[in-house]
Amino acid sequence: MNHKENGDDSLQPKTKPSTGIGPHQEMAKLPEAGPEDTSPSVPIAIAKPEAVEAVVEAKEQQVDADGLPSLSVDHEPQTDEAASSVAVKSVSVKKPQSFSGERPLRAIEMALRVLRYQSRRDFLVFGAGALAALAGAGFLLPQGTLSRMGMRRNMDSPGKEWFLNKALRIDDDIAEALYSTNRSVPTYTKSQITSLKNNYNGATPDPGYISGWKLTLDGLASGPSISLDIRNLLTRFSVHEQITRLVCVEGWSAIAWWAGLRFEDLLRAYPPMPQAEWARVESSVNLDASGNPDPYFMSLDLATARHPQTLLATHFNGQPLTVDHGAPLRLLVPVKLGLKNVKAITRITYVAEEPRDYWAERGYSRYDGI
Repeated sequence: MNHKENGDDSLQPKTKPSTGIGPHQEMAKLPEAGPEDTSPSVPIAIAKPEAVEAVVEAKEQQVDADGLPSLSVDHEPQTDEAASSVAVKSVSVKKPQSFSGERPLRAIEMALRVLRYQSRRDFLVFGAGALAALAGAGFLLPQGTLSRMGMRRNMDSPGKEWFLNKALRIDDDIAEALYSTNRSVPTYTKSQITSLKNNYNGATPDPGYISGWKLTLDGLASGPSISLDIRNLLTRFSVHEQITRLVCVEGWSAIAWWAGLRFEDLLRAYPPMPQAEWARVESSVNLDASGNPDPYFMSLDLATARHPQTLLATHFNGQPLTVDHGAPLRLLVPVKLGLKNVKAITRITYVAEEPRDYWAERGYSRYDGI
């Protein structure tokens, strides 16, 4: 039943305005423009409370049409006249731009003279930087390489050697900082074993030395040196096995199956002197490329010697070591590069200061951690 059938005409205006505005709107007259107000006055339509209610009801009905739950129930039917008196304008709302959204490029206008000046300046700066980089690279190249490039002037200097040594030391510092007895290198299965080549720096020694081989320990807390043969080592110490990767400084690596006593067990059985922090590991049977004696020596910090994966290896792939792989005893340090893994060890000396190192004296790093 609508309002007319109910006899209720309270929504009908008593008098109809002649302004052409809907029955529920009136014109609000703005004040006269002042001396400084030169903009024309614009009439504003102010809706009556009944019109506001109609707008609210229209919005609620729109929400219901969209399928969302309505906040009000039992709406009274709205008269056609009241509905037609409400003017609804669509409002365009600009959505805020996402922080990560793509933003349009801002056009920048620049005078041609300024653009040419900046381009010329950037080119000169880039050229100067490139020349400085080339000069620096030339300073660091070996003298033989510079000579082949036509630069006969000797570029070697103490400053160049100091800089290169510092650059090498960066890797050592990082490896030393990351070292921990709880940090182990990966281990592998027997199916992952690969071939390991004989990589003596010189000639492979004749196996005749094996029968009279002894390991000499110096710098002990007990005082005098002691000598041990391979039988002493195998009967006194437990043998541990591991399959680890040997990494060579030349760029190749191989996975092998090793067995032997832990270096840490030797340190416990024959403690070094209290002030000792380093071990000098030597091989007197090492030969140079011509087959002449060339004793090999290497420095090893005792912290690395105590690592649980550092072995004095006696076996390789389930068999006693051969001469090719350092019989009868070799050092295996998986957390170091291969040049620290001395073959055919004949002497270990414990010292307080870092000892000489064969390859460090030839320009290589000292710590050689991986």
